[in-house]
Formats: sequence, C-alpha cells, structure tokens
Amino acid sequence: MAFVAAILPAVLLADLAHAQSGKPGVEKLYVLNCGEGVAGDISRWSPGVNEGKSMDFVDNCYLIKHSQGWFLWDTGIPDAVAAMPNGLAPADPKAVTWHRPKTLAAQLDQLGVKPSDIKAMAISHTHPDHIGNVEMFPNAMLYVQKSEYEWPGANNAPRFKPEHPVTELEGDRDIFGDGSLTILSTPGHTPGHQSLLVKLPHTGPVILTGDAVHFKSNWENRGVPVNNFSKDLTLASMQKISDTLTKEKAQLWINHDKAQRDTLKMSPEFYD
Repeated sequence: MAFVAAILPAVLLADLAHAQSGKPGVEKLYVLNCGEGVAGDISRWSPGVNEGKSMDFVDNCYLIKHSQGWFLWDTGIPDAVAAMPNGLAPADPKAVTWHRPKTLAAQLDQLGVKPSDIKAMAISHTHPDHIGNVEMFPNAMLYVQKSEYEWPGANNAPRFKPEHPVTELEGDRDIFGDGSLTILSTPGHTPGHQSLLVKLPHTGPVILTGDAVHFKSNWENRGVPVNNFSKDLTLASMQKISDTLTKEKAQLWINHDKAQRDTLKMSPEFYD
C-alpha cells in the first residue's frame, strides 16, 4: 500500500503533464454559406478599377471546433432574408443585393450543433452582413474591438444588445491561449475591424480577412473602398496581413470573393 501511495502522486503528475502537452487547439473548421449576392458596381471597393462592373459576392461564416469548445466567426446576413423572394436590396444600387439560400440555423442543425453550444464568437466588424445573426447566440461571449463596440450605430444606437456578454479588445488576442486561434486587429474598413488567424493541424495556417479586403484584385491592387473609415489604417492593416501571411506561411481566405469560395469545401465538409 505504501508503494501504491508513493507512486500515485507521480501518476497524477504524469497525467496532468500529458493533458497539458496533448493536442489542444483547433480540430475542425467549417465554411458556412452566410449569404450570396450581386454587387452593382465593384469600383466602390477598388476606386479607379472595374468602373461600372457588376460582380457576384458571397458572405461566409466560419464555425471552428476547438478542443475547448465551439467558436463562431461572423454571423452573416440575417436568416430572415431567406424568406424574402427578391432578397435584401441596398439603399445604394452600387452595393450588394443579398440573398440567403441557406440559413445559419439550418447549417448548424445539419452538423448537430445547437446555438447554445456556441460558447464564444467574434465578428470581423459591425456591418449588417456580418452581424445579422449575433442574437441567435445570446449567451456566447462576443469578442470585439473596443473601438468597434463603442462606434455609434444608426441614430447613435448601440450596435449590440447591452446585455450580450462581451470582451472588448484593444489589439490582437490569442483566444484560447494556445496560439491556434488569434484575432488580429486590422482597422480601416471600420474603426475596430479585425481578422482571424486560424492554425489548423493539417491544412496549416489560414487568415480569414473579414472585410480588410473584399476580392482578389482588390487585394492585389491594394484598393481601398471609398466608404472605408480610414484609408491609411486600411493600407497599414493590409500590410500587417501580408507580413503575417509571410511569417506564418498562411493562406489568405477572402470573405466576399466568390471565385475563391467556389474552390473551398463547404459545410458539412470541413478542414482539419
């Protein structure tokens, strides 16, 4: 018995060490269809280029299974738009008319994930095509830059319900403390825009752009949309993303780029 008692602490320590040195981190990433639309004139996103040219847009959300729980990046166009036969038309005809061919709720249900299973979430920024379903997850911790959270909405209204749990960030944040999921502060499109670096065990590192860039030629030309909050901050954030891509040897996944999205595996398939 004395021998057993003597080895028990060593066994417990070994188990703890194994748990800590196991394989924490991102296990799966699902690309969800969170909207499809048509932009009336894409030169608004890249001034001087593609004047008067229309383009198909997509809107992605990303569901991430981490060893510590489910994490959702962006929530897309409101699910209610799925019931609108003509879609959601913008006030500006040059902008995007959005449709919702699949609801976020249905795609989560297909994966057997309930909204209450989402313990944490983040939005790239507070434009309507990215926060349309935030309140489907009223108890999920919301990670957002402080400058974005405090940015007044229409008629100075708050952009989120004040009772929604929130963590206000001031810069980059390693969400789970293991380097596998890092929010990158990339202001410019809006005051507190952010992007996401995801390190997948087999696929490798991926940067999800939010709206730091809108489509491939926009990225290549370093085009700054006319309605962005700050041109200088936008260009600095594009450079930060470029530097991170080089450092991490990462892929760049551009949120609204349909040509690229059409090459990706969509949920229920996943990346690991």
